[in-house]
Amino acid sequence: MSPASEDFLELEDDAVFALSGPAQRYLALIEGAYHVLIETPGGGFSINGKTRDRQRARTVLEALNELHDEGVEISEADVRTLISNPTGESPKWADHHGGSHVVVMGRKGAVAPKTAGQASYYQQLLRHDLTFGLGPAGSGKTFLAVAYGASLLLKGMVDRLVITRPAVEAGEKLGFLPGDLNEKVDPYLMPIWQALDDILGAEALRRRRDRNEIEVAPLAYMRGRTLSNAYVIVDEAQNTTRQQMKMVLTRLGEGSKMVVTGDPSQVDLPRQSDSGLIQATHLLKGVKGVGISHLTADDVVRHELVARIVRAYDSEKS
Repeated sequence: MSPASEDFLELEDDAVFALSGPAQRYLALIEGAYHVLIETPGGGFSINGKTRDRQRARTVLEALNELHDEGVEISEADVRTLISNPTGESPKWADHHGGSHVVVMGRKGAVAPKTAGQASYYQQLLRHDLTFGLGPAGSGKTFLAVAYGASLLLKGMVDRLVITRPAVEAGEKLGFLPGDLNEKVDPYLMPIWQALDDILGAEALRRRRDRNEIEVAPLAYMRGRTLSNAYVIVDEAQNTTRQQMKMVLTRLGEGSKMVVTGDPSQVDLPRQSDSGLIQATHLLKGVKGVGISHLTADDVVRHELVARIVRAYDSEKS
């Protein structure tokens, strides 16, 4: 190609490595989207192709570099989100709170929303003392809730995290399982422990659990308590009964915030109409201090096939 068909984006070597992705996967996605050729001759990226295509590819790379400069660990979801932006500009969600969209600095880098839907959800978490995060598996509803809770704990804005969920598979009767309470509940909370480990690290997580700054309990153990100066996560809430949901929502004490996460399409109760999550979001819509965020297949940040699977099931119901 002639020199006129080439742009060069100068970057540090660490940025080139981060933006290229594993086995240059991210570059391949950008090349496929804009019909360009991106090479790494040293000191940055050379972009070959038609003028408009080069400009759009460069815009994506520059936006990714901004995330990298903030300390965000670039993921395939970031690349796909930027590519899918029809204007070819940096997405509006990339700068929506205090000049930064970073939720917390984890041990693997900055944790931040990956999609516009996730950014809107994060705004709900910031603004409300009670937030409902509804969406399919992989949409980030639990991970962002955990990240935000960890940020409050690290800043000393709450004294502890309290994590609970219904153990439908065990009928809330955990006595037959071996071990202490934590060991009985842990298998049901594995996604949350993985998220906390990613953010805090295993040793810091262990210390905070030992000091009861991070507490786990099944919903049955919430009755009769008032949770003050705490950040409460109610996970898999689609499987709470109406009575359980009312009970846990009314545990909220002074200086506390609560996020309730779940997927209304995945109710494991005998009747979907028994779900406390479905009833609560209907009753509390529009109530001051309550935020409700609906995530979709567009917010799924797992393998791209997961988003297509979610859409296929959603289309069958519609």
